[in-house]
Amino acid sequence: MKKIGLIGGMSWESSALYYRLINELTKEHLGGFHSARCVLASVDFDEIEQLQMAGEWGKAAELLANEGRLLQASGADLIVLCTNTMHKVADAIEAATTVPFLHLADVTADAVAKAGISSVGLLGTRFTMEEDFYVKRLQSHGLRVVIPSPEDRVIVNRVIYEELVLGEVREESRAEYRRIIGELGARGAQGVILGCTEIELLVGEADSALPLFATTRLHAEAAVAASLA
Repeated sequence: MKKIGLIGGMSWESSALYYRLINELTKEHLGGFHSARCVLASVDFDEIEQLQMAGEWGKAAELLANEGRLLQASGADLIVLCTNTMHKVADAIEAATTVPFLHLADVTADAVAKAGISSVGLLGTRFTMEEDFYVKRLQSHGLRVVIPSPEDRVIVNRVIYEELVLGEVREESRAEYRRIIGELGARGAQGVILGCTEIELLVGEADSALPLFATTRLHAEAAVAASLA
């Protein structure tokens, strides 16, 4: 079993979900008392969030690249960045390390393609929905990407930063996400990517008539597959 290196803490709520899923999936594969061999670098999300809002992506890249180096020095055989948004600086982490890096957008795009879907909605932070680093990565796999209207992007982003990263799950926000998912379907989305690791705390398959692609679970599954390969 290879050791999985996790860069987490963005937020710790979703990182806890990563840890649970990776261990549950390892046990499913191996049975008995097996659990995952992993090492976690958990950063202070307040520092990361301030760098995001200030547009200091270079400093954020340096910080996470250093965490990647520390994970590799701790024996990690592969690296998983436990956040969609911070894949904006994934190239810096890959450049700072020599072990495989499991890019979340690639993992997700593979799952969407295997489902036979070519047009997919995307929910996430405003950075993930609006900037090229994630959307173009999905498009490079041949996918058409549909994002919410400007007004709905504000709602999606606000719920993430003001509620979900703080562990708050509100029914009124679940209703808004259900509505927005329906709007994406009306605009041609055949499925929807939950492109922020916290969104899975709010909505699931029961909340959507469209297939949902839960990026945290998909990433965890890919990490376990790589660990056990």
